Amino acid sequence: MAHGLLQGQQQQQYYNSNNYGGYQFISLTDVINNFMATYTGEDKILEKTNRSDVSFHAHRALAELSFDVFKSCKAQEIEIPASLAMVLPQDYVNYIKLTWSDSSGVEHVIYPARKTSNPTPILQNSDGDYALTAEATAGVTNLLALDDEYPDVLPGMIVDVPYNGTGTQFPSGSLIVWRVYNQGGVTLITIYDTTAGAIWVPGLVFSTTLTFTNTDGSLVLQKESSHIVEGLSWNTTVPIMTATTAASIANIRVGMEVGNRAFGIGTIVTSINGLVITVSAVAAVVSGVGEDVTFTSFDLISDTWSKYNSATPSSNQGDYQDDIYWSAGGERYGLDPQHAQTNGSFFIDDCKGMIYFSSNLSGKTVILKYISDSLGTHDEMQVHKLAEEAIYKWIVYGCLSARLNIPEYVMRRYKKEKFAETRKAKLRLSNIKLEEITQVLRGKSKQIKH
Repeated sequence: MAHGLLQGQQQQQYYNSNNYGGYQFISLTDVINNFMATYTGEDKILEKTNRSDVSFHAHRALAELSFDVFKSCKAQEIEIPASLAMVLPQDYVNYIKLTWSDSSGVEHVIYPARKTSNPTPILQNSDGDYALTAEATAGVTNLLALDDEYPDVLPGMIVDVPYNGTGTQFPSGSLIVWRVYNQGGVTLITIYDTTAGAIWVPGLVFSTTLTFTNTDGSLVLQKESSHIVEGLSWNTTVPIMTATTAASIANIRVGMEVGNRAFGIGTIVTSINGLVITVSAVAAVVSGVGEDVTFTSFDLISDTWSKYNSATPSSNQGDYQDDIYWSAGGERYGLDPQHAQTNGSFFIDDCKGMIYFSSNLSGKTVILKYISDSLGTHDEMQVHKLAEEAIYKWIVYGCLSARLNIPEYVMRRYKKEKFAETRKAKLRLSNIKLEEITQVLRGKSKQIKH
């Protein structure tokens, strides 16, 4: 005797649950189980197929079909911070649209700025060379004093020293920056000789140009910010520093690298609580009087992005009304529609996983509507029942395509079946309503008869 799929579940149980609409979906685990029971085994299409192979192709099919077949659209709402940047969701594939909601809760479309970006900022010297150089004016005991504050000189960098004051040459890459701190408007560094295994002590008189490079040979890049804080104190037992005023550390953030002779290479800020800064390592030297600490952010920021977010576009509207186009005094001939609006603009940096917004969206509530790959969490991995057959055909074709000695006519057959079922599922799941289309088109220039 056949039973319904909701056997044993009463209607009231459904309305008391939180899984409204869940009946129209089947989990990916059930898809794999059904496939193993129906398509694999003796005298079946796939006689010998591992469950791991089926699982792999099922996940790939779910990700592929999520783009334009399944209802895999999500929305994420945030308030744009002062940084004017938004992190892309972890399961982001492509955006559908971005909007901001006004005080009436009505969404206004934000259009992409296609003629700007946030490129990688390369640090250049005054002569345009891609190298970080500094003039070392004096050497006292084991310290070198550079002629200015250099926030881009960081522990671990390789130092190219032409000579040590007596004409001695050093092998390339043998000297590295060991400690860095600032005092009295200059940068003081300690250099470690990896060949001798000891701190290098320069001569008392030292005047030459030093070149600093990264250990991996990459170019030195412009950092977002670097702050020199005075008056910090610490000890050698706990990994904390204490400031004298809150204003002095107002710009310090978690993740910044600590630059000072007392802290090792790669020491970063892990938390900030009031006047106490917790770092990732204990200091090796007790704080001296008058020493400064340099905090460097490794977030890169380009001049192009800085100019874009500092520009002041036209103000957007606070209450519901139609999107306002820039006033042109009645003369709008030649306007580019993608720029002739006041809703703001954005661009996406896929490499950094960020969305950047124009300054008139600061503090606005922005909604990102995007396509998900449906693989973000276990609960998301589900297939609509109207597309269940399509995913089975995807798995069959995927398993057969990975095998040797499969006849070409067999592959063509299942490829056609996969295409046909995918097309049928797309048509079934499409949300096209004729009356809704005609209602929109009635306001267009061409008359729609009805």
